[in-house]
Amino acid sequence: MGISVNGIDIDDSVIEKELPHHQQAANPLKQSVQEVVLRTVLLHEAERLGIAGEDDDARIEALFTQEVRVPEADDATCELYYRNQPQLFSNGEMVEARHILFQITPTVSLELLRETGEAVLQALKAQPERFDELAREYSNCASGEVGGNLGQLTRGQTVQEFENLVFRLKEGEMADRLLETRFGLHIVQVMRRIEGRLLPFDIVKPQIVDYLTTRAWQRGVHQYLQILVGRADIQGVTLDGAETPLVQ
Repeated sequence: MGISVNGIDIDDSVIEKELPHHQQAANPLKQSVQEVVLRTVLLHEAERLGIAGEDDDARIEALFTQEVRVPEADDATCELYYRNQPQLFSNGEMVEARHILFQITPTVSLELLRETGEAVLQALKAQPERFDELAREYSNCASGEVGGNLGQLTRGQTVQEFENLVFRLKEGEMADRLLETRFGLHIVQVMRRIEGRLLPFDIVKPQIVDYLTTRAWQRGVHQYLQILVGRADIQGVTLDGAETPLVQ
């Protein structure tokens, strides 16, 4: 592929060996190339600094340990995060919700699906009492047989975008627009809410410290990679950035 890092060619066979690890990526070949290039940059830097290890992964880990230093999150930062994200530290929060799903299929265009969904949504805004009826008629979810009722939901039971919406709606409130997820388009209504109990800060503080410290370390690694990539002589490929599965 004509790719080199600091004057050393990267053989196509190395890219081919990396390729099976990235089959779920949007562009497996591009992701594989980026991974190999970044690993090469890091191993060159480890060699320059005289960092040893039993294998390449150990050398890269030792390099990060030596060169990327981030402070542990202090009490003030943890308390601010705790106050701003109470939903993450509540126990027992629950909603009872119902939906109408317009499922995306190869035989129906998204435009037509959206037109149908919008028409049903407008009908419900005019006559909310028809939700049960219209769910039975239009929903492509098994819940349509029971008027779209999904039962009681806690956080973590649904895809993230659905969760974000249902836990934001008030009791009895129906979303004023269609929600799009990988399953299709949804009309969503929350029938009942049970508010959770906020756990004391002292109990969740270790969890917050771990999360904020890990997030700071990931930012630090990303910045460090950007510096190394900026210094390196990389030919034959342009990197989109320094974020790869290598450091996630």
